[in-house]
Amino acid sequence: MSFRLSQRDKDIIAFINQFRAVDRDSLVDLFFKQLKSPVNACNSVMVRLYRLGLIERTQQYSPTVYLPVDAEIKKNSQKILHFLSILDVYKQMCTYSTPKRVIVEDKPTGRKGGIEPDLFCIFKGSPFWIEIQRNQYSEQKMQAKINLYEEFFFSDEWKALQWQPEDRVAVFPTVILITSVRYAVNSDHIRIIQVASIHELMEKYKGSAKQQRDGRPKPSVSSGELKLT
Repeated sequence: MSFRLSQRDKDIIAFINQFRAVDRDSLVDLFFKQLKSPVNACNSVMVRLYRLGLIERTQQYSPTVYLPVDAEIKKNSQKILHFLSILDVYKQMCTYSTPKRVIVEDKPTGRKGGIEPDLFCIFKGSPFWIEIQRNQYSEQKMQAKINLYEEFFFSDEWKALQWQPEDRVAVFPTVILITSVRYAVNSDHIRIIQVASIHELMEKYKGSAKQQRDGRPKPSVSSGELKLT
């Protein structure tokens, strides 16, 4: 079969491959919003790409969720909701600034048993590892997760990660826990921020920036405030 893909087609396929599960409305927001009939345009493109065998789809969700053709995800898997939650965090970020160097389900240690953040990205000039907690866990389990980040911090292996700037000192990413539950976790070595959403994170940033403009003391790491460049 002979067919020609537009750049948008290629971008959509790459985006689905990257995020593993993408719902129709997110595709509308990210790729078709500027058109006169964005939903109709999106539906037309996605049907064409599906019929060409370039993407998979599951209609067990409404709107339809699209998957990579080589997805090792069952069409009724709860893993789909996990990937959609990662996508939602990404979309929230995009309302403020498009994240760069995005890695879904990052595995920076390259070995089993190391840290496995749901998302890595550089957002507004700062690197972040993001853990999305859809379920409630024990304090011990959450602290064990933080302890793994500390182990990686002391390994110094993170200084050689490919996204590290070549012309500046290496930076260990801030760890963001996206959670509706606040856990009593702590670290003397890495920065941890717990928020319910990226929108809450940005509200904290705005509050921190206003304090500094007003000449108030700079908030400490443990306060959960954030400095974004």
